[in-house]
Amino acid sequence: MADIGEKAPDFTLPRDGEGQVSLSDLKGKKIVLYFYPKDDTSGCTKEAIAFTDHIAAFEDAGATILGVSKDSVKKHDKFRDKHELKVTLLSDEESDVCERYGVWVEKQMYGKKYMGIERATFLIDGDGKIAQVWRKVKVPGHAEAVLEAVKAL
Repeated sequence: MADIGEKAPDFTLPRDGEGQVSLSDLKGKKIVLYFYPKDDTSGCTKEAIAFTDHIAAFEDAGATILGVSKDSVKKHDKFRDKHELKVTLLSDEESDVCERYGVWVEKQMYGKKYMGIERATFLIDGDGKIAQVWRKVKVPGHAEAVLEAVKAL
């Protein structure tokens, strides 16, 4: 499980649109890496829109926003286009990155247990170290709290 003060686990994942993103290619930048359960669901849509609404402020503060779920690139493209999202969406279909960051967890709904992505955000500094972690994120106010943390870095 990735935690504050540790080097952020590196990864290369396919992204919405075309191509891929490697964390190591972003060295020197602040990274907001947020994990979310599923494209086009209520909470995930609100979270992506909130980050999109503040994208200019994040960019002004020197931060890049990356959203990660197990959805395919094709689903990410539909999600991005439908909601006019400006954040980069990464596809972790094998859940390898989710596991390395400790967000692939057992969940429970209506008495049934299943594995899924815990909504979590990692703030990674320019040296590639985890500066802050938010786990079990509640969407309202979250993007604003992350933006304040980015500005404080």
